[in-house]
Amino acid sequence: MDDLVASWEVPLSDGIHKIDFEHGTTTGKRAIYIDGKELLRRDWMFKLVGFEAFRVGKAKCLIKIDPVGGFAYGYSLEVNGKSYQKFTEAQSKIMKTWVLELSNQQYRVVLEKDTLDVWANGQRLVTEGVFVDEGSETHFMLGDHPAHIRASSSGNRREGIIHNLIVDDQVIPEAAE
Repeated sequence: MDDLVASWEVPLSDGIHKIDFEHGTTTGKRAIYIDGKELLRRDWMFKLVGFEAFRVGKAKCLIKIDPVGGFAYGYSLEVNGKSYQKFTEAQSKIMKTWVLELSNQQYRVVLEKDTLDVWANGQRLVTEGVFVDEGSETHFMLGDHPAHIRASSSGNRREGIIHNLIVDDQVIPEAAE
């Protein structure tokens, strides 16, 4: 990646995807890499500004190339029609993430609070919802380990619902992503 000009880490339900963008201002090259794999390459483009549209999983992405004076360029990423910053802020509000190791295997568990889908290592899990006295639980398996996410009221309107991941009767702390 000789002409790397921008990198972003995009948090999606199936994982955090790294987007790298190369822009050769003398060669007219544009290249997009997702998680280290080349997704798009254009050589000898005469128009150095503009945009490149592509997808990462279900997310629609757009890299904008704008002039910032002289022969300098600014690069920005939009995901699902939102700026990168607004998208990551929104994702942090609708996703809860936990990272843990079980039986020598690393797991990244994600709860999409808007759909109540549960993902582990990029795969959507089969779940079963159960109502309990304190709220509700979403049960699933992580390998051979029984797990569930307990949703209960915080008792505070501003804080809302609290989600806890419990694996083998142990509460797992939320990841700081």
